[in-house]
Amino acid sequence: MPDLKYKVITEKIIGASMKVHAALGNGFQEVIYQRALEIELQESGLEFAREFNMPVFYKERMIGERRVDFLVEGVISVELKAILLLEPVHFAQARNYLEAYNLEVGLLINFGSISLEFKRLQNPKFKPVLKSK
Repeated sequence: MPDLKYKVITEKIIGASMKVHAALGNGFQEVIYQRALEIELQESGLEFAREFNMPVFYKERMIGERRVDFLVEGVISVELKAILLLEPVHFAQARNYLEAYNLEVGLLINFGSISLEFKRLQNPKFKPVLKSK
């Protein structure tokens, strides 16, 4: 199995999500899980921004903004759902955010099902940004 990029960080995020789901179960609105996950992420020591405004670009022009539920360590988007069943549209939405934000890795986490659901997403169109000295 290949070594996954940002594996340690994604494991911490998933572990924090499991703690939240174990404590709250399913049935709450998304914002409740978002607030609880914020507490768990703080306790895990990860750096993150909640409801982080990210610009959306088209042909190198900014055409709007979208709030990602969490941007963790500046490299992983985390989209939360609180629905019974994840559908293809939710995966497409999360992948589109990765592409629009040029992030390599994202997590789609669903607190709405009986068991916590999480999917790790990779951006095949990711373009590393060269940092100038």
